[in-house]
Amino acid sequence: MVEARRRKQAKDAPLEGVRILVVESGYYEDIADTLLAGATRALDAAKASYDVVTVPGALEIPQAVAITLAAARGAKAYDGVVALGCVIRGETSHYDIVAGESARALMDIGVTRGVPVGNGILTVDTAEQARKRAGLDGGDKGGVAAAAALALVRLERDRASPRKRR
Repeated sequence: MVEARRRKQAKDAPLEGVRILVVESGYYEDIADTLLAGATRALDAAKASYDVVTVPGALEIPQAVAITLAAARGAKAYDGVVALGCVIRGETSHYDIVAGESARALMDIGVTRGVPVGNGILTVDTAEQARKRAGLDGGDKGGVAAAAALALVRLERDRASPRKRR
């Protein structure tokens, strides 16, 4: 199996004052709980504060993000977003629609609104694959999604910094 390359960066530096919106789908409760545990562990380690919103399914995640961000008009209430959920392939094409459209909508939110988004929506063939990918001792995809959002927050802060560039 191919492993992702991990670089040591300032990724462990605390991000006190950062506020993250976590939106999770509760459709597969045990998997959602594991994803959320990984995400909150990563956010706590970074000293970031967060709010958790739970929605029924993966298709509702981008909508909940958009609604919550719109409700905070005039102020940047959230520095980033972490989306958590699971889509398991079934016997129909519904899987393709849910997986593709939720990912597309999250990407649209990140790009058009300029808000860092960590996408932790698992797209798998079986519940066993999902449990393995979500597991804190395995893939920890909730933690990975939170780390991705935090990395983008750091990038945004670094680029907004008034210090001189070489």
